[in-house]
Order: sequence, then C-alpha cells, then structure tokens
Amino acid sequence: MLLHITHTTTYRYDPQVSTAQHMVHVLPHSSETQTVSESSLHISPEPASRNDAVDVYGNVRTFFSLPVAHEVLTITAHSVVDTHFLPYPPAQALDTPAWEKVRAHFVYHAGAAWDAATEFVFASTYVQPHPDFAEYARASFTPGRPVLIAACDLMHRIHTEFTYASASTDVNTPALEALQKRQGVCQDFAHILLSCLRTLGLAARYVSGYLVTEVPEGKTRLIGSDASHAWVSIYVPNVKEDGTLATQGQWFDLDPTNDRWGLLSPGIDFVTLATGRDYADVSPVRGVIHGGASHTLEVGVTVQPESELRPTSP
Repeated sequence: MLLHITHTTTYRYDPQVSTAQHMVHVLPHSSETQTVSESSLHISPEPASRNDAVDVYGNVRTFFSLPVAHEVLTITAHSVVDTHFLPYPPAQALDTPAWEKVRAHFVYHAGAAWDAATEFVFASTYVQPHPDFAEYARASFTPGRPVLIAACDLMHRIHTEFTYASASTDVNTPALEALQKRQGVCQDFAHILLSCLRTLGLAARYVSGYLVTEVPEGKTRLIGSDASHAWVSIYVPNVKEDGTLATQGQWFDLDPTNDRWGLLSPGIDFVTLATGRDYADVSPVRGVIHGGASHTLEVGVTVQPESELRPTSP
C-alpha cells in the first residue's frame, strides 16, 4: 500500500523563545515491512545547525538548534511509504515456545550467550514493573502457554476490557494509573501492555507510527485530521534443533487499541515511525527552550493512500 504522510507540529509561544534546541523523530525508515521512497523535513524558522542521523534503535532522528528569537515553531515532515505484508499464519503462533521458557532465556547466568533483546526486559521511564501488571496478565499467561498466543490474548483483553477515551490521560499519566482506571488512549494501552510483559520478564518495545483511517463513503479525507499511533512489539526467540532458544528471534507487533497483530507489523495499513523502550525514546519532539513561559501545541497528521491522490476521470 503506497501512502503519503504529512505530519505537522506547531508551537506558539508567549512570550517569545530566545533560543532553543530540539530532537525530533518524525521521519520513517525502510524495513522489511515498508520502503520509504521520499522523505523531507521542513523547519521554520530555519535552524542555525541541523544534524540528521540514525539512533541506536535504527530510528531516523534530527537534532537542530535555533539561536534566534521566535514566537512560532513549525516542523513539517513529508514521507512516501510503500508498506508490505509479511505472511505469518496464526496457527504458527502455537509453535512459539512456552512463555516461561522465554522468560528463563533472559535470566543471566555465567557463560550464557547474550541476546540483544534483553535490553527490552528492564524498566524504563514510562514502564515500571509492578505486581498489579503481573496480576492482570496472569489470566492470559497460564502455565506452559505459547508466548505469542498468551501475548495476543493479553492484547485482546486490553482491547475489550479498556475504554478508549480521548483527553482522559496525558503523556505523563503513569501506566499503573491507566490500568486502574481501565481507560486511556493508544499510548496508555501500549505502556500497559509493555508493563505487563516486562513485569513477567519478557522483552517488549514501544512502537510509534501511523495508521490509515477509513473515510466514510461519500466523504473526503480531512487534511490534518488523523493522528499518530502507538503499539507494542514482543520478542520471540527462535528455537534451535536441540530445543534450546537461540539469541536470534522475531519481533511481533501487537496493537491493543485495534486488536491487531502480525510479524513486524500489525498490517499494511500501519507505518512504523520509530521504536524504543517507551515513549521517552521516540517522542516526536522534545527539547530545551529559553523563554516561552506558556505555549500552545497543534499537531496535524494526514495519511493518504496513493489512490486518493490520483485524479479521477471526468
């Protein structure tokens, strides 16, 4: 599916900001499930310095500095992405190792081979293990259950037992609070799922990105009306011929907001923007400013299939 994506972020400051430095993650990268054919980033006012690089997780990041006074900052990212489908029959999920075996795989012992996914087992800024997460996950992670089957069941339960409520939380709402309220937005559901998996000793990472939304029949897409999205990836080690687990494996994406899962992506209508331990690693914009005691933030995202951009016949 060929998709055109525009992501615009606008800050308005009062009083003006005299100097600023920012780091942004707003450009996707190519992977097994998507090919980026075009991408550009426009920043206003024009930065005095700018550095585009790839971070430790493979994400495209941009650092820029603005040593000039400004009342408005606008960051606009344009991307053209072709998404791909990687088949993984649901029946194969039964062949994944028992979740207890995967947990034991990440327990350190002398002489054990290092698995890079171990980094995603530990606590992070927005993901703090707690007994309440283990208690909630217990119904899905029954003894001996295949890890992917258990994770998908947990994802499904969050989807059915929690209420999606816009503006009910913000970026600083603890995952434990959202768990207790049984409501939130996609970011909360992702952090809850991450917290459950990591409390059980499993490796899981946060994914930010976009999702193609459906336009009602007879209507046209409202430019800028879409939003960024968040979901989770769980790591499943490969099983070697002798039955032990290898230090290589597969990442499976789980979207509790929409009850979707798949190998490396929940589907061709998803675009991965960045991955990390949690939101703190992949926030679209973060930085330091001098001035601007108060500000307003406007974010507009448009994800359009190529078919919507083609001219129609008279």
